[in-house]
Amino acid sequence: MPVAEAHTALVDQVVEVDEELMELYLDQGHVKPEQLHEPFERALREGHLVPVCFTSARSGAGMDLLLNALSRLMPNPTEGNPPQFLRGEDAEAEPFHSEPDPSKHVLAHVFKVEIDPFIGKLGVFRVHQGTVTPNTQLFIGDARKPFKVSHLYRLQGKTHVEIDHAVPGDIVAVAKVDDIHFDAVLHDAQEDNHIHLKPLDFPQPVFGLALEAIRHGDEQKMADVLHRMCSEDPTLRIEHDTTLNETVLRGLGDLHLRLTMEKMEKTFGLQLATRPPRIPYRETIRATAQGHCRHKKQTGGAGQFGEVYLRIAPLERGAGFQFVDEIKGGVIPNQFIPAVEKGVRSVLDSGPLSGHKMQDVKVTVYDGKHHSVDSKEVAFVAAGRKAFVDAVEKAKPVVLEPIVDIEVMVPQEAIGDISGDLASRRGQVSGNDALSGGMMKLTGKVPLAELDNYQSRLKSITGGAGSYAIEFSHYEQVPPNVQQQLVAEHKPAQQDD
Repeated sequence: MPVAEAHTALVDQVVEVDEELMELYLDQGHVKPEQLHEPFERALREGHLVPVCFTSARSGAGMDLLLNALSRLMPNPTEGNPPQFLRGEDAEAEPFHSEPDPSKHVLAHVFKVEIDPFIGKLGVFRVHQGTVTPNTQLFIGDARKPFKVSHLYRLQGKTHVEIDHAVPGDIVAVAKVDDIHFDAVLHDAQEDNHIHLKPLDFPQPVFGLALEAIRHGDEQKMADVLHRMCSEDPTLRIEHDTTLNETVLRGLGDLHLRLTMEKMEKTFGLQLATRPPRIPYRETIRATAQGHCRHKKQTGGAGQFGEVYLRIAPLERGAGFQFVDEIKGGVIPNQFIPAVEKGVRSVLDSGPLSGHKMQDVKVTVYDGKHHSVDSKEVAFVAAGRKAFVDAVEKAKPVVLEPIVDIEVMVPQEAIGDISGDLASRRGQVSGNDALSGGMMKLTGKVPLAELDNYQSRLKSITGGAGSYAIEFSHYEQVPPNVQQQLVAEHKPAQQDD
């Protein structure tokens, strides 16, 4: 585009924010440069114009012009986005506005935490009010014990320059303060312990990798390093599933987690093996049934004897597990009832159908037998376990899969392809809404197992412009073919055991 045409297009955009100037421009066909200055600043503040400045950090070309544009045309710090401080707790919290006055008491916001392998935790904060100097006593949020600022740093790339004070607008850092954390409010007055910031809204980390230490003995080191990485990055989340015995690190996408893994290896020397996280399937039953087992073992000395009769019944989804004792007449002594329950619970952790945790089952022990000499706890544990497995096999067991609520933000022209892709993944689209900038938000439900590599598929369809978030909704029965596959995969494992 020729310079004259570009200048005309720019003027056309600027005069739109000022009605009087627009009328003058339409009447005369031009306006003086000095008349454009104030409307131009307003257009920048309102986001009506987005400046693009071309510079070279390597050669320095254009840097003087860039700094001049920043000082002359950009909104000054007091006109920017002020921090949204709140005073009070929960629903009673009221807005509180800081003042950029170095003589007032200190208010600062920790917006970044770094873990330096040499100096430890580094809290980077911006001073919004007051003056911070070495030896200043600062409180972290509602903490009752302050910490002393021993060294105050200004960050210049990888260099930490020690300074003697920081005033409103300065971005500085303190080191070796273990309690400092992301989004914390620092202050020097005990009465300000109820001042906090409105929580920031971060994207939901949905892309996950299951992690395992490669070197034996690195498990504790892995836990420490993951904790450090999550303290630095609020969009990282650690999940440990005890039933699947795996640690999962979740982030915003494949690239996000790949860079995190590279940083862990380069900075802390930690090498980890990764794989896709396992799906937390569950098992349950659809009908009532009865189970029975007589455990009898004679080894020449004292034997083992325990006999258990029980009933099982399905509970509503999400109810968990119930154990009921209806033994009468002491046919099973009271001291052995916990052993029966222990045997039943041992099956819950690894269901007999596909090896996944069982839920939504009610177990009632109603009859049995014991022996005055040979009955022992171990006998009733075994009898309870086998009687429960016997009942489950008769109660129409099924495998459940997690269903998640999904929100997908995509360009309007890609909504059809995204809807079709979700349908191919057994998803159900419940609605879509128009967003600003030609974007659409699609909502629905989809099985978690069908979202493997969905990030890459979404990127491919939308050219990198799409994003999504998921949240657990409920468990639902898997299709017959999926259940057959899971059961078939579990049988070889049972044979190996």
